[in-house]
Amino acid sequence: VRLLIGRMDKLRTVDIASNGRFKYILIKLTSSTGESKTIVRGYSWAEYHADILARVSPKLEELKISYDCIGGGRIEHSSSAKKLFVYGYSMAFGRADHSKTVELLKSEYPGYQDITCSNEGY
Repeated sequence: VRLLIGRMDKLRTVDIASNGRFKYILIKLTSSTGESKTIVRGYSWAEYHADILARVSPKLEELKISYDCIGGGRIEHSSSAKKLFVYGYSMAFGRADHSKTVELLKSEYPGYQDITCSNEGY
């Protein structure tokens, strides 16, 4: 049991592109003990939100962690301006809870003063 929890804790909460506008997904992880963690994944190479899940899911399956994509959207990231803007939705997975995404981004980027979201736009 402890091994599964440890494996889940080793996964970074946020893994996103360092700059630009890109698609992202919010994934809820659940261990066999019922403990859960939500992670953000967003990459500029992804043409579709499902591409991100397809890249991430084999690692989760290898670690025997249950997962569910609970929505998606887009992120605009300017590392020079220390700004993150979360918006939009995924045609495949629906709109992520952008306020939850912002909360996770703020914990990962404590030096950023401008991390906001909007439910407008695609």
